Amino acid sequence: MKHTISYGKGNISLYRTHAKPLSGLKAIPESPFTGSPSTLFTSDVEVEVFGSVFLPAYTEGDNSNVVATATMTNFILQKARLYTGSTQEGFLHFLASQMLKQYPIMESLRISTRELPFIAAPITNDGGQTVTPSDRTFAANHDSYATVELYVEREGEGGKVTQHDCGRLGMKLVKLTGNAFANFQRDEFTTLPQKNDRLLYIFLDMGWRYLDVADAISDDHSRYISAQQVYDHIQHTFHDFVNMSIQHLVYEMGVRLMARFPQMGEVWFKAQNRLWEVAAEAEGEDAKTYMDPRPPYGMISLKLTRDEL
Repeated sequence: MKHTISYGKGNISLYRTHAKPLSGLKAIPESPFTGSPSTLFTSDVEVEVFGSVFLPAYTEGDNSNVVATATMTNFILQKARLYTGSTQEGFLHFLASQMLKQYPIMESLRISTRELPFIAAPITNDGGQTVTPSDRTFAANHDSYATVELYVEREGEGGKVTQHDCGRLGMKLVKLTGNAFANFQRDEFTTLPQKNDRLLYIFLDMGWRYLDVADAISDDHSRYISAQQVYDHIQHTFHDFVNMSIQHLVYEMGVRLMARFPQMGEVWFKAQNRLWEVAAEAEGEDAKTYMDPRPPYGMISLKLTRDEL
């Protein structure tokens, strides 16, 4: 029988203090974000390892070549303190290279992370107008979060990235006006009214790949794509673009992102239409009450890829 095997460890949550500040980002007009002090650097890591030497553990119960997943956890937690960079992509590449060096029996691995966002507390100067982000107090942020996934193969004493994905997941965005959905197919099963202007509430996951993954893991951040800048850029597009549908909206988001970031080789979107239902309104008045919709929701997907990728 043919076989495909792997094993690993998930949900390795870690909170690293005083990482290297993220600096050198190229400023973009759609976002105020230009860097971070990285005082608190957080990750929820998952690692999956591949190697033919692990097969006897499955077929014969022979664990002599098995690196325990508890050992992987300890390895990642200890190595996290030694990371000298400031990005999630660089962190994963560092961990993967260190793990392949430590355990020669591993042929390759997949390593991913989900950012655990914390926001620095805004500190005023005793009631004045100046607000400074705290350097010691943070609040957990339950908004969307950045993700990274790298596939890394052994190369010399380090690791070569053979596949990668970056993203921002869990966005929930609502726009009160400037959205339409009209002139769609109608038949005897159609009950949805046409709307030339409507409130639009969407759930949105999205991601991207670099033309050159070296831009993602380099210590030179001039071509690094910040997940925060991407998030701000998406909100900016939603704000000023009058869309005819969610399909129209995500296409515009993708086109604008690839124009803003020429190092972005591919971008994808998965959107859900979570349009609130009107519960109370009066003709000629702006004030309305909405409620959550019925469980069925629309799903929209899009992927844009440059020819050179």
